[in-house]
Amino acid sequence: MSKSALTRRSFLQRASVASASALAFPAILRAQAGGSPNNRLNLAVVGCGGRGSAHVTAYKDENLVAFCDVDESRGAAAFKAHPNVTRFQDYRKMLDQVGNKIDAVSIATPDHMHYPIAMAAMALGKHVFVEKPIAHAVWEAREMARVAREKKLATQMGNQGHAGEGTRLLKEWLDAGILGEVREVHSWTDRPIWPQGVSAPDHSKLMPVVPKGLDWDLWLGVAPKREFDPAYVPFNWRGFYDFGTGAVGDMACHQLDAAYWALGLTQPVSIEATSAKASAISWPTASIITFQFAARGAQPPVTVKWYDGNLQPPRPPELEPERKLGENNTLIVGTKATVIADANNFSIRIVNEAKMRDLAPTLPPKTIPRIEGNHFAEWVRACKGGPAAGSNFNHSAALTETALLGCIAIRAGRRLDYDAAKMQFTNHAPANQFLKKEYRKGFGV
Repeated sequence: MSKSALTRRSFLQRASVASASALAFPAILRAQAGGSPNNRLNLAVVGCGGRGSAHVTAYKDENLVAFCDVDESRGAAAFKAHPNVTRFQDYRKMLDQVGNKIDAVSIATPDHMHYPIAMAAMALGKHVFVEKPIAHAVWEAREMARVAREKKLATQMGNQGHAGEGTRLLKEWLDAGILGEVREVHSWTDRPIWPQGVSAPDHSKLMPVVPKGLDWDLWLGVAPKREFDPAYVPFNWRGFYDFGTGAVGDMACHQLDAAYWALGLTQPVSIEATSAKASAISWPTASIITFQFAARGAQPPVTVKWYDGNLQPPRPPELEPERKLGENNTLIVGTKATVIADANNFSIRIVNEAKMRDLAPTLPPKTIPRIEGNHFAEWVRACKGGPAAGSNFNHSAALTETALLGCIAIRAGRRLDYDAAKMQFTNHAPANQFLKKEYRKGFGV
């Protein structure tokens, strides 16, 4: 089938028919998951190189049906390791041609393509795993969560720490009162480790040549059309507004997750950012973002401060003098104790070690179920009818929304008061334009 043969109309017609069937028979579709021989899940992976290589490895015991990568050189390792898996460059062709053989789709593409691919898969009744952040705009995250709920699909965001031990320990300690009241959270990262605050590539002297095997138009996808430049691929897209979500989008869904979940946070009521150098097309080289969250029942309001570009919060006075804060960590500050968590919340410790030893006998028993394996395995079990994955879209869409609100505050350059129920900023209307986005035609959005 040629690229022109798969029209937007035909793609959407097929998706609409499948969507109607999925809504009518969600239990049947759920039962089909894992219905291949030996109860293996029929899986497609979109974005097989880079981070996607971890997806391919994670599903080695499942039935890999299709690989899709717009860059054949990036997907080469997966193709070589699994020569019998059908290959595609265009996810629309993949879903059109082998969609009836797939139970679930795992997505590891640049941020700007998470929404269109996930929504196309869910329209066909497929379970989806999406790398963090699950979306490129707030409205997208909400739509993805809505469709997943309506179709009763198993979903997961790729913030692996949510399946880890530290996330559960933090909630157990908070619920037991070990930390007291928490009113402050500080999280910091060494990101960006890619260029940010940069200007548009200059092609006046040299026009870059698209590498062999890369379909540049498909890589751009829903983003505005432009000439190819290696400034964007394969990794540095993260620093550009049209493709990525900068340092906060890249890391906040990891680092803030444990505190966000354990404290029962939803969306902030206000967001304010101070940033260093930015540009018309690229995120700043460093920023500090302050999120204000309202009280939740008996729990007090919480201020969450985010630092990137190697900026860090003040050192806690109780931290050992010789101890470093580290490059990617989070402090959860309580009235009785403070916890420091690593980037993925796998490890948490009470500050300082002497106090950790003193409190050890009083720490509560482990009451929250632990995850066998990792977040990929957790999602596969959910696809097969097991418990919902912990970072399913009901949870991860709201966490992603918070990170994306931080991105908007950077672009707005002022404090934003946020009405989550109406999904709008109440004190600065121009910022509302960033809650949704425009899409280049032809990708089913």
